[in-house]
Amino acid sequence: MSQQYLLFNDEFHLVDAPILTASNRGFKFGDGLFESMRMINNKLQFADLHADRLVAGMKALKIEGHALMDDYFLRQKTADLGKRNKWNGNVRFRLSVYRDGAGVYTPEINRAGYVLQGTALKSSNYDLNTKGLIIDVFDEMTKSVNKISNFKTSNSLLYVMAGLFKSTNRLDEAIILNQNGFLCESISANVFVVYDEKIYTPALTEGCVGGVMRSAVMEIAKMNDLSVIEAQINPEILKEADEVFITNATQGIQWVMGYGRKRYFNEISKFLTEKLNNF
Repeated sequence: MSQQYLLFNDEFHLVDAPILTASNRGFKFGDGLFESMRMINNKLQFADLHADRLVAGMKALKIEGHALMDDYFLRQKTADLGKRNKWNGNVRFRLSVYRDGAGVYTPEINRAGYVLQGTALKSSNYDLNTKGLIIDVFDEMTKSVNKISNFKTSNSLLYVMAGLFKSTNRLDEAIILNQNGFLCESISANVFVVYDEKIYTPALTEGCVGGVMRSAVMEIAKMNDLSVIEAQINPEILKEADEVFITNATQGIQWVMGYGRKRYFNEISKFLTEKLNNF
């Protein structure tokens, strides 16, 4: 297998090279944010939406350099890394942006640094999972609702703990609640619930990540005359829903088969996945 590379502040390094020091603020304080992105047939999907969220997140965290990290930057850097690694044009990327420099809790500077990594994928489509997911609600910890809740920050301990809950209980995914006990998101995706012929998803004011695929799916649904309602959602709806699915930028749409003894259909999931691949 040929050597693989990542991009570290515009320089190529071997993926196993020691590039971060113990003083890195992303490591010490979770002081940063990230974007997970998908390239299909050499085209970075939804680059403009990723750039918009990245810039907004950097502004919220008061990290400088956000003007440079536009959709052109994302397309150029992902294409450069893809070529260097001789990938087939279907890639999952993670761009991690951190506040560079010294300081303890109070930063001495607000300059940005970044690491771009990628993993080659086989599929050139968003593939709906053949076997539906089994889920449960993780309620040992909840997500705070605040000005940075809608961004993918480097502070991910809530999702790590939910992941441990998932593994311990042999689940495929876990649903996270917000501080008020309402549906928020899953470990790595936004949540949609189909009930009474309407599609519901937690509103951004409920503290969920402002997902790129969430926005795309809502737009596709609207284009096809499907009603999508952003709302405050009681988790009890999971016991009555007709269908539940989750979405993220790298996997697209994943349908849920079961929650406890409840079993769901996947008609809307199939329909939206077909439309997504032609979007």
